[in-house]
Amino acid sequence: MPAALKFDNRFVRELPGDPLNTNERRQVLGAAWSAVRPTPVAKPTLLAHAREVAALVGFGPEDHDSSRFAEVFGGNALLTGMQPYAAAYGGHQFGHWAGQLGDGRAISLGEVINARGERWELQLKGAGPTPYSRSADGRAVLRSSIREFLCSEAMHHLGVPTTRALSVVTTGEPVLRDMFYDGRAELEPGAVVCRVAPSFIRFGNFELATARGDEALLRQLADFTIARDFPQLDAKDPARYAQWFLEVCTRTATMIVHWMRVGFVHGVMNTDNMSVLGLTIDYGPYGFLDDFNPHWTPNTTDATGKRYRYSQQPAVAQWNLERFADALQPLFPDLEPLKAGIGAYVERFNAEYRAMLAAKFGFPTLDAERERLAQQGLGLLMEAEGDHTRFFRALTEWNGAVSHDDATAVAALGDVFYDEAKREAAAPALADWLRRWQASRTAADVDVAATQAAMEGANPRFILRNYLAQQAIDRATAGDASMVHELLDTLRRPYEAQPGREAFTAKRPEWARHKAGCSMLSCSS
Repeated sequence: MPAALKFDNRFVRELPGDPLNTNERRQVLGAAWSAVRPTPVAKPTLLAHAREVAALVGFGPEDHDSSRFAEVFGGNALLTGMQPYAAAYGGHQFGHWAGQLGDGRAISLGEVINARGERWELQLKGAGPTPYSRSADGRAVLRSSIREFLCSEAMHHLGVPTTRALSVVTTGEPVLRDMFYDGRAELEPGAVVCRVAPSFIRFGNFELATARGDEALLRQLADFTIARDFPQLDAKDPARYAQWFLEVCTRTATMIVHWMRVGFVHGVMNTDNMSVLGLTIDYGPYGFLDDFNPHWTPNTTDATGKRYRYSQQPAVAQWNLERFADALQPLFPDLEPLKAGIGAYVERFNAEYRAMLAAKFGFPTLDAERERLAQQGLGLLMEAEGDHTRFFRALTEWNGAVSHDDATAVAALGDVFYDEAKREAAAPALADWLRRWQASRTAADVDVAATQAAMEGANPRFILRNYLAQQAIDRATAGDASMVHELLDTLRRPYEAQPGREAFTAKRPEWARHKAGCSMLSCSS
């Protein structure tokens, strides 16, 4: 292990802390955090790590291989300079105010300043109870830890703003979980994942302070966040709050556009799961679209209302920003800047979404005619039950003219469809659409080289499909972590052809359509 990582723990140094120093569950008033130590585990063993993240933090190859690494990131030891704590925050869950939530199974170890002067907060998820655990045990299971580890890194390499993941450490201890909340709890292997981000501050940190009428803490949190996490803003400028809120809104818009681009569905977009840095945070019951279904949600808790379905994510993000604006109102004598921030979200999202859609279809811009063509393409993709990722990769790699024979034209897309009857029924319309799409792609105003490059960068070959993650989990549970490592390596280059790994581009197999972990998941997943 490094002789000395450089820690600069500003969150605990500059914000008020909980005067009590125990893990006892309680309401924490007037404080942004509670000091708490991870609960040691029986046998911490490193299952996997991300070498790029390790290097970011300041670890070398010799560090990962040491038993000390597993001890630290399994929760059994601390490095010099670490000051572990759990943060206090609230949130709106499924549209309803839930009061105090906080880090119930996450413990931040400290803020590392790396060799480039970058700040990276290290946070253990599954490291034991905190004052915010309510009735839970503060632990995490292997399946959820592997899913968060792999998806954090997959999203980064896809170009989606996200927190990162350093490691997964198995604990050697079982954890009791009722995966689908149906009364069939089972013991599962436990694990701890180390998450890494410049900041884990959420909308909910500010919501809790305002809900309690603690304007002093609200202002402290806002000033701290601006000074530490938004250094480009002048911390003494009277307009700093407006500038900051605007930045949060536009960053959130960019993040959501990327979600829509790669077919990512977060599954639990509560306000406590929204980062002020515009980062994807808290990977739980997430999923990537297999067949293109705008109404799909991976979260079993959301199966009826579908509040967090794929198509609803832009609107939910706006609603969450409005709740964030509500929380910030005491800082604004004039509410017009808050309204302007929400307007900027809408404007940024619409502009970037249109640019994204143009890139995915290979259009130079999205004029009215091409927008109709794009929407028709998405509608046919849904109607024919086509695979979202494979369809767009097929368009990206299209070579030659579209056949005059409808069946032949559609067959040229390759293994894209999940239902043969639906494909056959949609074949005439799909073939007609392909001909019109190709005509638009080769129109006089198209720089084919530029649009092709845009398609290559917008449409990945590899995503972390739920069934692949579940296969890796099943093997790791049986003692073989090789697929975790192979998936991690593959997902580092999601846009590149990787000979020998074509199986990881395959659409969801039929056996996985309704299999637990492959279709619907719970918040414990």
